[in-house]
Amino acid sequence: MGPWCRGRTGQIATEIRRRITSGELAPGDRVPSTRGIVKEWGVALATATKVLTTLRLEGFVETLPRVGTVVSDRAPTPPVKARSQPEHELTRERIVRASMDIADTEGLAALSMRGVAARLGVAAMSPYRYVGSKDDLVLLMADAAFGEAGYPAVPPDGWRARLELGGRTLWALFRKHPWLAQLAPLTRPLLLPNLMTHAEWALSALDGHGLDPVTMLDVHVLLYGYVQGLAAGLEQEAQAAAVTGVSEEGWMEQQAAALNSLVASGRYPVFSRVTAALADGYELRYDDLFEFGLGPLLDGFATLIEGGRPGPAAPATPVRR
Repeated sequence: MGPWCRGRTGQIATEIRRRITSGELAPGDRVPSTRGIVKEWGVALATATKVLTTLRLEGFVETLPRVGTVVSDRAPTPPVKARSQPEHELTRERIVRASMDIADTEGLAALSMRGVAARLGVAAMSPYRYVGSKDDLVLLMADAAFGEAGYPAVPPDGWRARLELGGRTLWALFRKHPWLAQLAPLTRPLLLPNLMTHAEWALSALDGHGLDPVTMLDVHVLLYGYVQGLAAGLEQEAQAAAVTGVSEEGWMEQQAAALNSLVASGRYPVFSRVTAALADGYELRYDDLFEFGLGPLLDGFATLIEGGRPGPAAPATPVRR
């Protein structure tokens, strides 16, 4: 996508935000569809899809089944674009915040030091006086993002309530900053002060219940991995829509023939029976899926914490070759 397209994406998104914040478009009202944007602004379908993806990641709009893209009832106040300032007023904090804004609206792949400089209205090399590299910048962004939410000084009663609060807090952060789920695998944890705050909360909830250290860490990693795994799909969907110019709904429509072929093959009887019973189709909603899975996950933890962890398995008998 060239500079002209990126500029048009921002211009169109700004206009739709204006309509929302001015009350011209109220919560629940439909916003221009991708085809409507193409017709009104004369841009490519990929650009129109990028506009709606940007607004969805910002929380201004949401997609409803059989309705389309509408104004969210939780639409935020639009961020105030940073004004150009003299370079002597540039700070690491401003660089990090501008970088997070880019990643939140355009995805982590769109982040570059040059782009950050352009957002702040400074020379291309200026950010390097405060941040050594893009990798260093991403770590600063992640630490700032994980620090946006904390925990009460007096925790709720019981390990379950504390772990549930921890899971919901992390989900809210990943929901706000989907790019966080792309940063590191579980085997290479980010050693960031603000991320450790969330780890400390989870481990403190498990402390004092007779669990060995390995089990405590296993439970913590499973909870974090559950949240991170779901959140990874948020950024992947946004990137897929931006790259292909095809929305989630459009992609599903394109797969109709392939789906019908699989069902008609007779090789997957249970899948065919389940999908046939869905009169209104199946829509994957990440928030609903998070809620659906959190309870059973905590139920499983209860068998370890309240029911006692089974003893270690006997060593496997070596196989003679």
